[in-house]
Amino acid sequence: MNPPSESAPYSDVWVVMPTYDESDNLASISAAVLEQLPGATLLVVDDASPDGTGQIADGLAAADPHIRVRHRASKLGLGKAYVDGFAIALDGGARRIVQMDADWSHDPKYLRPMLQALDGGPGTPRPDGADLVIGSRYVKGGGVRDWGLPRRIVSRGGSTFARTILRLSPHDLTGAYKAWRRDALAATPWDELHSGGYVFSIEMTYLATRRGTRIVELPIIFTDRRQGVSKMSRRIIGEALLVVLRLRWEQFRGQHPMVKHPARGEAKGG
Repeated sequence: MNPPSESAPYSDVWVVMPTYDESDNLASISAAVLEQLPGATLLVVDDASPDGTGQIADGLAAADPHIRVRHRASKLGLGKAYVDGFAIALDGGARRIVQMDADWSHDPKYLRPMLQALDGGPGTPRPDGADLVIGSRYVKGGGVRDWGLPRRIVSRGGSTFARTILRLSPHDLTGAYKAWRRDALAATPWDELHSGGYVFSIEMTYLATRRGTRIVELPIIFTDRRQGVSKMSRRIIGEALLVVLRLRWEQFRGQHPMVKHPARGEAKGG
């Protein structure tokens, strides 16, 4: 795939957006994403939403060649939807891949700054660029809005728990708003992932740190979904705790050794 031109600086970008019952949000969030990233490709991965989200996605794709749709037979988990979408984006020649939710909790206004942080250059967090940029709620300048105290405790506590147990540097491990450089994403050992659910975000960042991936956290304000109902549950929280403990056990047994980046020396973050 050719590098993006000056007239289409985002033609090498794919945005992977899983959906399940997002009929009230999909049209508006899709328009906002493509307004921020002209020339980019938006891939909607729909898990057979009973509210007609998939049909809405098909209509959007018919009207705009920059929108594509991947239909899946049933609700198979957020992580698996991302993995499916990542494979399609990589096969499609994407050089930069963004993952984000469709419910407006991930504001499209952060898309350009995240990609700029990925590319590096003067005035960016790492002038030499990054391999992974995390839209972070838990660094200076970041935060959440419209959440009650219990959900704040669960989210921040989950990140702190995983960060402590797995000895990681990033502060926001449960968030799913991320931008990846192609090589960093393609190097993921997909067969080592334990979960298709929300803990997938923790696993992906954890495995990235073990590979010596250059990671930057960019502050974002996370706003609770505009329409619909949160899909968080006790089962999801329990699954996350168990997977984190399993990863730590495997780390203890030497199954996930730190590696040196071939060009940047000893990896950091674990």
